[in-house]
Amino acid sequence: MCGMSQPPKNRTSAPPPARPDASMSLLTHVMDHSLDEGYAEASARRAAEGTSGLPRSLKAKLGLAAGLVLAAMVVTLGAAEARVSAPVLAKERQELINRVDAADGHANDLEKDIDTLREDVAERQRAALRQHGGDQGQLVALLSGATEVRGPGIKLFVDDAKGATAEGGGPRENSGFSDTGRLRDRDMQRIVNGLWQSGAEAVSINGQRLTALSAIRAAGDAILVDNRPLVPPYEVLAVGDKDKLGTAFQDSADGQYLHVLQESYGIRSTLSAEDEVRLPAASSLTVRTATAVEPKKGAS
Repeated sequence: MCGMSQPPKNRTSAPPPARPDASMSLLTHVMDHSLDEGYAEASARRAAEGTSGLPRSLKAKLGLAAGLVLAAMVVTLGAAEARVSAPVLAKERQELINRVDAADGHANDLEKDIDTLREDVAERQRAALRQHGGDQGQLVALLSGATEVRGPGIKLFVDDAKGATAEGGGPRENSGFSDTGRLRDRDMQRIVNGLWQSGAEAVSINGQRLTALSAIRAAGDAILVDNRPLVPPYEVLAVGDKDKLGTAFQDSADGQYLHVLQESYGIRSTLSAEDEVRLPAASSLTVRTATAVEPKKGAS
């Protein structure tokens, strides 16, 4: 009887062979585990939240619709209020315009009254000068600017340099002065004084009659004559001997000063002799009277 062979007692069983897709564990996991678990988890979450609620997409649409309806109501109410308030605003605006127009009209009437009173005072001053001037009443009226004057003389046009700017200021002899080509009040003062010194009997600038009490000043870049601003070009009229007055002025120190302004700063000027120039009366007069004071008794 033949016996069966026994396996060796020390031999162990061989390990199972390795899977060919062992190196692709992520892909293997996806294939081995279907998406049913994710569906089950989502279903359980919805069950926990309650099955009677509306889908989120439907809730969002309803919320958007409600917001649009609310916005439409707000716009409608705003338009209705605007239609109601528009007539009120228009009425208030018209009332303000009427008040401004009324105030402007009142101011214009006051200015006319001031001009009338000023002219009346000036006429009374002229009459007083003519009445109390004695034999020299006409000369006094002429020198004081109380009456209009006409006669032979010269016409002097003075203007700023071409391309003059409104920057800078101050006397020309100041160090650091940046000339702008503009005629200054000091320049006009020298021109007028030169005309008086050369024999002018009456002088006016842009229709503004000058007297012994006239002041030529500056306000910024503007030249003021008796506080009235002048605009270039400046027309200077002077009554006098037309054949001698112009020559005497050009030969004087102030005439040479004007020539320097032309050559160095570009100031423009022309001088011409006229058979007749007409100067208006001064716009305002200051009448002054003097009386002799009797010496006190016992005074030496």
